Amino acid sequence: MTNKYLPDGLTPAGRLIVALDFNTAEEANELIEKLSGVVNFYKVGWQLFLGEGWPFVKSLLEKGKKVFLDLKINDIEQTVQAALANIPNDFAGKLELLTIHGNAATVRAAKKSRKDKPYLLMLTVLSSLDDSDMKDGYSAGNGIDTTTLAKRRAQDALAAGCEGLIASGAAVKALREDFREHEFLIVTPGVRPRGAEHDDHKRTLTPYEAVAHGSDYLVVGRPVTRAAEPLAAAKAIIDEIEAALPAR
Repeated sequence: MTNKYLPDGLTPAGRLIVALDFNTAEEANELIEKLSGVVNFYKVGWQLFLGEGWPFVKSLLEKGKKVFLDLKINDIEQTVQAALANIPNDFAGKLELLTIHGNAATVRAAKKSRKDKPYLLMLTVLSSLDDSDMKDGYSAGNGIDTTTLAKRRAQDALAAGCEGLIASGAAVKALREDFREHEFLIVTPGVRPRGAEHDDHKRTLTPYEAVAHGSDYLVVGRPVTRAAEPLAAAKAIIDEIEAALPAR
């Protein structure tokens, strides 16, 4: 399976993105040091970004780390376009991934300001939601299941030129099967090794399942960040990724 958005020579370890869900740069850097030499790709979300901002992102880049900025940008088109145009010049083209949330117009607005990178990832359905939430009419779901809603949002995003999707659970396999004509990334959050607590993620996959079903990158937080031995936990996930790649 070829994908023009994946770097040449991507290793199993390069497919693991560790979520830096911390309050401070000190906490994040402590984990990064423990994972040195094994993990090189990190997600920075609102929790850490609001506390530490661009200076922390810059420090990651200066260390040679890859950065996934998970801000789920969602607003009117003019604001989305202006927001991406306002990314400091020091970071333009250097970030790997950035999440947006909306529709085709959101994608088009973001692409007007963005250079070749970061690649845009459309959030389909949060992994903390399941079909019971859809029955309550969550997010204009109108009672449809999570996978159907994910496919509807994916269709709009990919048609507008979005480079990737955030998808979890059964939606991963369904998106790969239904949109074979497109080349795009699937980044899967809420990944949990077998036997691990699901925490607040209702739709989870094991690392092996996610990769075998078509995920390109896995975002893993607590199973690594709260592990007694984070490095061993990360290596075990990478081993599962490697085992699953031939099954794609």
